[in-house]
Amino acid sequence: MFGTAKSILKRDPAARSLISVILTYPGLHALAYHRVSHWLHNHHFFLLSAVVARLSAKRTGINISPGAIIGRRVFIDHGIGVVIGETAVIEDDVTILHGVTLGARGIIGSRKAPRHPHVEHHTFIGAHAQILGPITLGSYSKVGANAVVINDVPIHTTAVGNPARLVTVKASD
Repeated sequence: MFGTAKSILKRDPAARSLISVILTYPGLHALAYHRVSHWLHNHHFFLLSAVVARLSAKRTGINISPGAIIGRRVFIDHGIGVVIGETAVIEDDVTILHGVTLGARGIIGSRKAPRHPHVEHHTFIGAHAQILGPITLGSYSKVGANAVVINDVPIHTTAVGNPARLVTVKASD
């Protein structure tokens, strides 16, 4: 968790010190709870994993299902209202702002089939964005605030609006 805390300190201009990040950032606390809950889930202690996840949600305001797979150095900024579904996958170095949902679009297939998004590394998801269904947000992509994304977003692409449309930004010379 210290790697994540150091990453937050580098990425958040409001962060003043490492100890402040460790003691006061609910996203970091939710990820710590999730590591325990996910371990319990993977070892078939489903009820106990759900209890830990519920305690985390009550304490932090961030609801992460025990089955979600979350990589390293993920930064859940502010965090309140974030919901991450059971089959969601979040790779390393992703930033998620408050109010984001990584959810399903109805009941699809079996319990094992992915129903939630796969977020590749170095992706940024703006406040209150809704990422729904078994879609992929490509590496280095961005999702604008309040966007509703129901289709894949390619690498290095920005998605904005409701429903989300893809925007290509050309690099300046």
